[in-house]
Amino acid sequence: MLNAKVKAETLKEVVELLHTLVDEVKMNFGKEGLGVKAVDPSHVAMIELSLTKSSFEEYKSSGMELAIELEKLKEVLKLARPGEIVKLSFDEDKNKLIVEIASFRRFIPLLDIGSISDAKVPSLTHSAKAVIDLEALRQGIRGTESVSSHLTIEIKPDVFKLEGESEQDKVEMMLYKEKGEVEIEAKEPAKSMYALDYFSNVVKAISSAQKVTLNIGKDYPLKMEFAFAGGNGTAKFLLAPRMPDSI
Repeated sequence: MLNAKVKAETLKEVVELLHTLVDEVKMNFGKEGLGVKAVDPSHVAMIELSLTKSSFEEYKSSGMELAIELEKLKEVLKLARPGEIVKLSFDEDKNKLIVEIASFRRFIPLLDIGSISDAKVPSLTHSAKAVIDLEALRQGIRGTESVSSHLTIEIKPDVFKLEGESEQDKVEMMLYKEKGEVEIEAKEPAKSMYALDYFSNVVKAISSAQKVTLNIGKDYPLKMEFAFAGGNGTAKFLLAPRMPDSI
């Protein structure tokens, strides 16, 4: 049994974030809310999302996992006007997800659960953390995209640095803790390089967060965390480091 009502903007953000990495996903409609884990086919990046019951206008579920083609869900959500409510329910007899927006209803056929592998969240210990305004991060990414396909993040106790470099060009953005431009916790200085396209696509898909938390180590996976849906949703994005000799 599934009977859920949620703001279109909230569901759109979930779908956009997931679609940066995968085309198909398993959504776990648990008794206390929605949980999703997705890893890209090359196993370079991963997203874990959760929405509590309070994220929904109405939520009842007996606990079920549904495999969904994201493009079909995106097509329906394009019909939603700002502020509209989306209703989700499950047709067990036809094995379809029913999506309702106003007077419109679409029956989306579900995929075989077994065709999508389970994503396992690795255990990571980071040495440095920075809390940064989302718009500042976007600005840094836009600048980096103009010169490089990768970016380097460096966190020191007093400064956050984002850098992109090609053979003849270089850009950098620096934010200082003492100026209140960034919050930093660093046991030791940390620096790591990442593929820019994965990082950029996810950052662009974030629509409701104001700040993000970046956790890194020395040549170590990135963990980016942020809240959405009015603080009732949480997201975690993991990205493998890129070694300089692989460029």
